[in-house]
Amino acid sequence: MESELDSGLGLPRRVVITGGSSGIGLATARLFLSHGANVGIIGRDSGRLHAAATELAQQAPQDGQDRVFEAQADVGNDDEIGPAIDALAGQLGGIDAVITAAGIEGEMGAAVPEVTAPSFREVLGVNVVGSFLAIQQALPHLHESAHGSAVIVGSDSGFVSVPGMLAYNAAKGALVQLTRALAVELFETHGVRVNSVCPSIVDTPMARRGLGVESFEDEPYPVQDPADIAWSVAYLTSSRSRAINGVNLLSDFGYTGKSSFPA
Repeated sequence: MESELDSGLGLPRRVVITGGSSGIGLATARLFLSHGANVGIIGRDSGRLHAAATELAQQAPQDGQDRVFEAQADVGNDDEIGPAIDALAGQLGGIDAVITAAGIEGEMGAAVPEVTAPSFREVLGVNVVGSFLAIQQALPHLHESAHGSAVIVGSDSGFVSVPGMLAYNAAKGALVQLTRALAVELFETHGVRVNSVCPSIVDTPMARRGLGVESFEDEPYPVQDPADIAWSVAYLTSSRSRAINGVNLLSDFGYTGKSSFPA
């Protein structure tokens, strides 16, 4: 099977997405499906995962073939994520791109003395170790693709920080360097590119929950839609971006580029 779609965009044909049940992961699955790709989604909540897969299958053009597949797994558990990746690779006929969108926020609002070690470890386990394991386990399949690539969904919180987001800031900062380290090694040894997208606030269930809001409508700052991030992910997986490797793409309306000098 060809590794990319004949659409002029150079998008991958066979895509695996962790955290594909909601938010950015689900929006990314929708985008790839709309351009003809076959998609496998991974999530740890079987009910939400199956509901998302059903919704996606209904969206996919009816051509007599299954184009949406699902696999339940905790991304931070290497006993689960490996078999899930391999199962999806078998159903998809290979993997051209893996997107790591699974993530948790941890104890939002907790001051340093209040942060618990189990919660801190869990955030690092899902956000950092989970991204590493998904890419590691997908590597044999990506190596077989003509344009294998991985995109990590990071955050501007890997570059800036605010009080009350200690574990989340630490995890997203780690993803910045994980992206670079994987990109350097895997391009040389496997021809696989690794990049990340680092958005500011995106209107997702996790963001609403973490910030304690029901809507971002009246907030005094710009908020992105999950579909905005999906387009950035798609660009980075495209063979048209074949020279883009090891990039942490900030998607934040330019806020991190603004000087903090008061004048």
